[in-house]
This record gives sequence, structure tokens and C-alpha cells, in this order.
Amino acid sequence: MSTLFSPMDLKGHALPNRIAMAPLTRCRAGDGDVPQPISAVYYAQRASAGIVISEATNVTPKSCAFEKAPGIYSEAQVAGWKVITDAVHKAGGRIFMQLWHCGRVGSEAILNGEAPLSPSGVNDDLGTLQVYGLMANGRYAQIAATPSRAMTLAEIQETIADYATGAANAIKAGCDGVEIHAANGYLPHQFLSATLNQRTDQYGGSLQGRLQFLKEVIEAVLAKVDASKVGIRISPFAGYNNTRDPNAKETFTAVAKMVESYGLVYLHVADTNAWGGTPDMPDILKTVRPHYTGCLMGNGGIDPVDAQKMVEDGALDMVAFGRPFLSNPDLPARIKNGGPYNEARYVGWYGGSEEGYTDYPTL
Repeated sequence: MSTLFSPMDLKGHALPNRIAMAPLTRCRAGDGDVPQPISAVYYAQRASAGIVISEATNVTPKSCAFEKAPGIYSEAQVAGWKVITDAVHKAGGRIFMQLWHCGRVGSEAILNGEAPLSPSGVNDDLGTLQVYGLMANGRYAQIAATPSRAMTLAEIQETIADYATGAANAIKAGCDGVEIHAANGYLPHQFLSATLNQRTDQYGGSLQGRLQFLKEVIEAVLAKVDASKVGIRISPFAGYNNTRDPNAKETFTAVAKMVESYGLVYLHVADTNAWGGTPDMPDILKTVRPHYTGCLMGNGGIDPVDAQKMVEDGALDMVAFGRPFLSNPDLPARIKNGGPYNEARYVGWYGGSEEGYTDYPTL
């Protein structure tokens, strides 16, 4: 019987435990969306995780839902991430980079005056989209999303190539692997939904058409990075960013089968609705688990006691903690000890410097 503290050989990655650090957007990049040295301190503090999954990292300057999130499309960004990965490795950790394209979740105010890109330019719900910017007074605040426009076929191909370049750059920067972000209403998730994807070409229409974008992203990444270093994150029933998939079970049954066929290193299922008190993890597992035999990682409102039980029962192979890792840099030690746990402070959640970022105490 496995526990949260059972070591794990994850396709060549020797993990000391089954506790992952979930991706946490913190918005502290500098000019050119280059990650800063303070982020090396932040990630190294949390290197006792079995795997650290980085904050969502833009694969192109045409993606931005959170101003000052880092990128992985320039040499300066690669160099900035290399400082971080070196620090994590020196602390004994392993780090995967989450590859991100926000699609329609954006604003021309933080996209250099350009409209966000989307599968079909569906803009009936802009007030539900989560877009944030850095104010002139230094405060970080939600801003209005602006209308997206439908991507051309050339832009779709360019974007698929951006994922491949981002994956190659992440490995060049010293990451142990990458995670394709196909959750939370961002671009791959948008292509999967018949509500948001109303295309009539090969990237829309039928379920197979709506799967095509994600399929080609996976294949493009695999052309640059071995499958043992590629994971993917999905959130089948997420209300976040209003994807409104009318047939989510059918969609994500097909996604699970597709991920299984490519032999990716893990499938990361996020119960995003748990943030609002309506958890969906049982339905997610019923949808995904029968069709996926690899390492299944779960995230979203799971406390340490439930996490232990889910791993013991075999429902999950790993559990990713987000907000608890934000406030408890030594979270594995605290779980093993039964606490105590630091409470997260909202100050410094997005943007800022050391406060609320690297100043949480360890045991």
C-alpha cells in the first residue's frame, strides 16, 4: 500500500514522496516577462515536494491573463528560469514547467493593444473571465477582459509551434519536464468546448475536431521532449473562465484515452470547482480513471488527511497542493508532522516582492 510518503519512480524521475507543488500564479516577472532571482528563492524553499510544478508560463507574448506572469519564449526568459532550476536542483528538488496559452482570457490593455485569440471569437461572457493587471500604484487587481477574435489556421499552426518551442526552451532552462496546461478555461480547454469552439474546419465541429488542437499540441511537444518528461493538466467540469462544455464527460473521456495513448508521464486532474465549495473530484475520477492507467495526480481543495486516504486507496497516485504550499514552504514536513500549518495571507498573493512570497516561516 502506497502512502503520501512512499518513494516513486515516475518514468525515471526518482520522487521522495507523492506530494506535488501545484502551479501557482504569482506574477513577479520583470521586464520582458523574465523571471527574477527572488523566484529562485521561492521555488528552492519548496523543493521538498516530490515534483514542483511551476507557475503557468506563457509560450508566446500573445498570451496574457495575468500581467507580470513569466514567459518561456525568449533567451532572456530561458536564462532567468535557469537560475530557478539550478536553485531547485541544488536544494534536492525536481521542477516541471507548466506551458500556458490563455486564449480568449485576456485584455488588449496587457496584450499591447491586440485582441486576445480564441477558437471562434465567442465574447458573450466577458464579465466572467479572470484577467488581472498591475496598477500604477503597485497594486494588483482584476481588470476587464476585452473581446477576442477567432484564430486563423495560420495562427493555430503558429501557436502549436509556440508550445513546442516553449517545451524545448523549458528543458534548455534546466527543467526536468513540462506540463501542458489544458485546464481552467485556457486555450486548449476552449478548443475542447462546443460552446466556445464553433469552428467548421478541422479544428472544430465533431468531438474529434475539437480534440485536434490539443492532439497537435501534444505531438508538437513530444517532437521536442520525451514522453517521460511531459505531463498534462485538465479540469473537466471547471466553471472557472466559463468554458461551458455541454458534454464534459464525453469530452474528457476522450481526452483521457488520448493521454493514455501517448504515454505521458502523468495526468493532472484539477477540481477547480472545489475553490468555490462545490467539489467535483468523484465525478472527475469516474470520468478519467477507467481510461487512464498511468500516474494520476489530483488537485483542488484536498486536505492532507483526504490526500493520504486517496493515495492509500489507489484513487490517486500523487496529490498536488496549491495554497497550502504558498504559505508552507516545507509542506511535506508539516504533513508528516501533522502540522502546524501557516495560514495564507492575501497580501502578496499576486505581484509584489518578498512579502507573502518568500517570508513564510518553516517549522
